[in-house]
Amino acid sequence: MSQTLTRHKDRFHPTESAREHRLAGTRLASFWQRLLGYFIDLLIAVVLWFPVELAWRHYALHEHDVHMMWDFHEKGNIVVMLLYWGLGNYFGNGRTPGKWVARTRIVSLASERMGLWQSFERALGYGAAILEGGLGFLQFFWAHNRMCAQDRLAETIVVDTRKHGTKSESE
Repeated sequence: MSQTLTRHKDRFHPTESAREHRLAGTRLASFWQRLLGYFIDLLIAVVLWFPVELAWRHYALHEHDVHMMWDFHEKGNIVVMLLYWGLGNYFGNGRTPGKWVARTRIVSLASERMGLWQSFERALGYGAAILEGGLGFLQFFWAHNRMCAQDRLAETIVVDTRKHGTKSESE
């Protein structure tokens, strides 16, 4: 039995619900795919944040000498990240632009579609993974079904959407 699980660590293994059993055998995304998608999304979020923050400070706060620096501890920056990942996952049904480039998709273990709360819950999970000193991301290597902190929090998995001649979540 352990040899079977070791050989198939890159496959989803259901534990409870009928939804999970329908996903059995779905190819899970690799660590490098997930990392690529995350960093692309992070870059896009910062690029989107910059002009909005600049305009806010210049026109609304009337700052004439605007000094811009990204800081994850700033409330406004956290809101930008939550909105980007929360709305991106919701409207893209688990596919943000970064996940599209990395050929991955977040899949809900609870329902066929990512819900709005579940999408924001997963975005908040990125914060939990970071607060754990990055350990929440590294849990990929030992957690059941390659689930990181954000996956466990939101009851999701990240699947590989490339064609491999194997079952995909959309089948």
